[in-house]
Amino acid sequence: MTALFQQLPSVDKLLNASQGQQLTTKFGHSAVVGVCRALLQQSRQFIQQNRRLPDFLIQDQAVFAEIERRLLRQSQVQIKSVHNLTGTVLHTNLGRALWAESAQRAALTAMGENVALEYDLEAGKRSHRDNYISELIHQLTGAEAACVVNNNAAAVLLMLATFAQGKEVIISRGELIEIGGAFRIPDIMAQAGCKLVEVGTTNRTHLTDYRNAINENTAFLMKVHSSNYQICGFTGEVAEHQLVELGREFNLPVISDLGSGALTDLSRYNLPKEPTVQEKFAQGVDLISFSGDKLLGGPQAGIIAGKKELIRQLQSHPLKRVLRCDKVILAGLEATLRLYLQPEKLAEKLTSLHLLTQPVEQLQRQAERLKAKLESVLNDEFSMQIEASSAQIGSGSQPMARIPSVAVTIAEKSSQKLTALLTRFKRLSSPIIARVENNKIWLDLRSLADLEKLLTALDELN
Repeated sequence: MTALFQQLPSVDKLLNASQGQQLTTKFGHSAVVGVCRALLQQSRQFIQQNRRLPDFLIQDQAVFAEIERRLLRQSQVQIKSVHNLTGTVLHTNLGRALWAESAQRAALTAMGENVALEYDLEAGKRSHRDNYISELIHQLTGAEAACVVNNNAAAVLLMLATFAQGKEVIISRGELIEIGGAFRIPDIMAQAGCKLVEVGTTNRTHLTDYRNAINENTAFLMKVHSSNYQICGFTGEVAEHQLVELGREFNLPVISDLGSGALTDLSRYNLPKEPTVQEKFAQGVDLISFSGDKLLGGPQAGIIAGKKELIRQLQSHPLKRVLRCDKVILAGLEATLRLYLQPEKLAEKLTSLHLLTQPVEQLQRQAERLKAKLESVLNDEFSMQIEASSAQIGSGSQPMARIPSVAVTIAEKSSQKLTALLTRFKRLSSPIIARVENNKIWLDLRSLADLEKLLTALDELN
């Protein structure tokens, strides 16, 4: 085995070879040295385990090819573009809402150029970075003003920290939700330094429960939209307008965490109805927080809209600077919101809404093309069918509701072969993410962003 170790080239020998010098010119000295050292260390471990040289060390050309392959992989971004065929349109693990084309263009401009982020062009002096969004939210919802942070959990944290630190917040026990990733409303309250006061029961809460909990240390009354679960049967909750009346009686603001961020009535598109920001304001709520990358269809952000004086206090809190968004997110969010100014064109231009509202007949045509392509690149061991499917909005919105869809299903008697096929799908340069049900792979077309790119990606299976 000693003789094998002696055959390993030194780092200097690799660097001084003509191929090594070419790699140094292309990638830089430090990167090449780091890869060479790692490769040699792994080669020593391979020799100890296998008592032979790795294949790439048998020929000089092979070792430099391996070094270059590792250098190229080192420079590749690992957050890969994937094809979402899960049937979940706003898939949290796959990045939620796809940005509209206008939002992408606005973000690219902000990335590559100086922009008037905190500069009033007319007055020629400094302004606030949230002003553009605030004006649009006012125009779209009627809210007096708005501020923007990096997600809705941050929005809730900022509201609690600003108005309830050291005080009590009254909330229904049935609304103490977990919003994903083990982040829970009670935990956010604890971080904000306020005391949670639970009222009612899991399934029923009455107005008297809130009234009986109010005392001199109460900061505000809070509602949380339970968008990611449903309680059925013997249930009851207090509507916002009832809480608003109670809040006015005791001079307490009412704050609502809407979460999903619907700015349009989805039922007009034959989709499951979600409460809108406008509806909450019509009931008199003082502050509403919601997400930018869920039903709103834009970048990840948390938007707080409501009374101007309350927004002013939020903007002046030290946490706001910690949680604020950068120019790219604000540009993408502004462009997304501007699409709502043309409601008749919204389903055409807002990508997430476009995916949710595609006619089943169109999905059927896409499925036929996908099935034909799969049959041409896969062998006869798999059985493929076009079947009716049920898609969902995702990201906690209407978890029980299903949207009619179409899928190409792939079946095989041997589950081992299906697992192997799923692995092949995930190893494509643009991986395919599907779902598995009833011993079949389901490729649901409802959530697919680009059929042509998918068909091209499948050529790699040949």
